[in-house]
Amino acid sequence: MKPSKINNPILLLLALLLMAALACNAVMDPIDSSSPDQAALIQAAVATVEARTAVNGATQPIAGQNTLLNLNSDLQDALVDLYNRVNPSVVYILTGVSNTFLGSGSGFVFDDQGHIITNNHVIQGGDNFEVVFADGSRQRATIVGTDIDSDLAVIKVDQLPPSAVPVSLADSSQVRVGQFAVAIGNPFGQQGSMSLGIISGLGRSIASERDTGFGGSYSLPQVIQTDAPINPGNSGGPLLNLEGEVIGVNSAIRTTTGTNSGVGFAIPVNAVRRIAPALIADQTYTYPYMGISASGEALTLVEQELYGLPQSVGVYITRVTTEGPAEAAGLIAANPSDGRGGDLIIAVDGQPVRDFNEMISYLVFETEVGQTIDLTIIRDGQTINVPLTLGARP
Repeated sequence: MKPSKINNPILLLLALLLMAALACNAVMDPIDSSSPDQAALIQAAVATVEARTAVNGATQPIAGQNTLLNLNSDLQDALVDLYNRVNPSVVYILTGVSNTFLGSGSGFVFDDQGHIITNNHVIQGGDNFEVVFADGSRQRATIVGTDIDSDLAVIKVDQLPPSAVPVSLADSSQVRVGQFAVAIGNPFGQQGSMSLGIISGLGRSIASERDTGFGGSYSLPQVIQTDAPINPGNSGGPLLNLEGEVIGVNSAIRTTTGTNSGVGFAIPVNAVRRIAPALIADQTYTYPYMGISASGEALTLVEQELYGLPQSVGVYITRVTTEGPAEAAGLIAANPSDGRGGDLIIAVDGQPVRDFNEMISYLVFETEVGQTIDLTIIRDGQTINVPLTLGARP
């Protein structure tokens, strides 16, 4: 008997998915690949699908097929439209030292004055910068301001092409895991490349390349994680939502090979909103500063018991900087000999903080240098409130 042929591509897809599912089941619960029961099950399933979608020999649409096709078409149209609108405002940046090429990256137009957002590490170490626009035109650029702690930088060209307009900025606090994410940039020098993925994580942090002088590092909170393919050359380019609004600035990938492995990181656009205007006005950005060290993660239950704390949630102070704001406020660090006796910060201005990253997030995005904040701490088993006036990060 002639084997049945599946002409409908949707049927073929369903059959393939079914066989893939059965193959996965074989891994979870091994059975002989030549088992007649398994072969019969696949054949019966395919026959059932065909029977339910064929009337008088004519293949009929599966319920919901048109809806799926419409959704696919709508997404495709949205992506094409997004690219056509945003790509002219995404630039290719060539960084050089004297007459030597140093590296390249991406950036995007911030305002109509010619300011362009990119990563600090894209231009770091360079003394001449060439910006290539989507229309092929090229211009020299100058550095306006840089911030190593956020890995943000602003450069400027004298004149923008007519099609290179400022890209709209979203509110990164509204980003949710599972949303689509689109990256446009110049991976491996391939100008105007677009990739699609989802937001795969929120609340990450990226450590600054700046040495604090006491073995630690500053970090930028609220970093966005995505599985949209990001590779060398994408750095400084925009991560976008489906409306074409910037939600982040592509900055780093986690990889052992130097290329994309499905875990990329973007600086939240709310950091751009806060830091870029300061870089344009003052060439630098000053962060509020407490003057403490603590573990970036919440304490484990073992550490809670070891340090004699009533709870594991909070920021456990392990070091207080000499002559810093925390010392002036009377905060107490753990005894370095046994790790006990430190203050545990559990809220800032009434906002609960589960760990150091949450506290830094509040400080970076909600406070200013010179502002007095109210800390709720647990000390010797008692909950007390301590005012602290923030200084400037050294």
